[in-house]
Amino acid sequence: MAENGRYATPVAAALADDVLERFLRYIRIDTQSDFESSTYPSTAKQRDLGELLTRELRELGLDDAELTEHGYVFATLPGTRGPTMGLIAHVDTSPDESGADVKPQVVRSYDGGEIGLPGDPRQTLRPGESTLLATRVGHDIVTSDGTTLLGADDKAGVAEIMSAVAYLANHPELEHAPIRIAFTVDEEVGRGVEHFDIGAFGADFAYTLDGAELGRIDDETFSASEVRVRIEGHSVHPGTSKGKMVNSIKLAAELIARLPKDRVSPETTDDRDGFVHPTNIVGGTAETTVKFICRDFDGARLREHEQLVRDLAAQIGDEEPRAKLTVEVEESYRNMKQYLDAAPRILDAADEATRRVGLEPTRSAIRGGTDGAVLSQRGLLTPNIFTGGQEYHSVREWISVQDMATSAATVVELAKLWAEPEWSET
Repeated sequence: MAENGRYATPVAAALADDVLERFLRYIRIDTQSDFESSTYPSTAKQRDLGELLTRELRELGLDDAELTEHGYVFATLPGTRGPTMGLIAHVDTSPDESGADVKPQVVRSYDGGEIGLPGDPRQTLRPGESTLLATRVGHDIVTSDGTTLLGADDKAGVAEIMSAVAYLANHPELEHAPIRIAFTVDEEVGRGVEHFDIGAFGADFAYTLDGAELGRIDDETFSASEVRVRIEGHSVHPGTSKGKMVNSIKLAAELIARLPKDRVSPETTDDRDGFVHPTNIVGGTAETTVKFICRDFDGARLREHEQLVRDLAAQIGDEEPRAKLTVEVEESYRNMKQYLDAAPRILDAADEATRRVGLEPTRSAIRGGTDGAVLSQRGLLTPNIFTGGQEYHSVREWISVQDMATSAATVVELAKLWAEPEWSET
């Protein structure tokens, strides 16, 4: 591991400046996605980064680099031998906080103290509140100014893939497996691979770089559903509405108020506990729609969470028969572990590449999802690899340059590994 500012390997040291330059360049491009949009990608500005990445890939000699009609970037780095390995990251940032006009700061040789975020005096990173930050003394820490996301989720992954590919392209003497590169859109709004053509992509398997802690290989995700409750009331002029009005907004508020207070919510669960989470309310007196996301690692428990929303909606409908409540459930993605377990070598290779950069790999479950969860379900097995980013979806997001360099070096080792006879012939 890169400790006290030292780099994990010579390759990581060689990649550090490049991965930082790319990261700072990419995060300044606003690529925030939009839950409410019906277009694909959900925001046209995601294509701005896609166009830049396509140009940069072509400058590296990847002549087939293309930006597709759906906003994906695809490219190929030919290899020496072995199976074709996919590398995937998403360009969009979360709608939870602003991603526009990002003003990054780089705190060189972090001294272990508090890091102030200059755009908002209320925001301070404290090692006492982040055990990982406390271990990064001597590292170069990148943050935003505290008024926007940093964008490490997932522009760190984008920068690390680009830096690793550039390194391999500039070192033709290194034997490595063929690589297919994909940068996707709209991952943060659950639509990242909606138009992803696995056959055209042509990889035998893939890895997303969309993780967090260094050394962590994610082989399991939540299973996820979106539940929409449409509440139809009755609007009457408020001056003459006594005994007539049925206010759908109040019924929506009652629905949310009946959710459990001490369990089954993001703010009361951790580890392997799932949750029901209201994410959006849109409407007026006559009609209101409430959107929930349901998450769990276990399919049966996920169905229980969905049923909880149905039951609460039915209770309110029984109590106010003049209203009409309609519940719709839509599958988002399923736990990828059930698919990855069928091909353990893909994960074993990620473990081995991690060891080659001096880290001890760990397997973990994401309390969320990745593009890889959907792709694995569709047949392209795609576990998730660490990027080093921390406090995602927050203006307090931060990342270590040394950790980014180590992640990029792990990608280089992974590509080299799959060209070795022990791996390429199995």
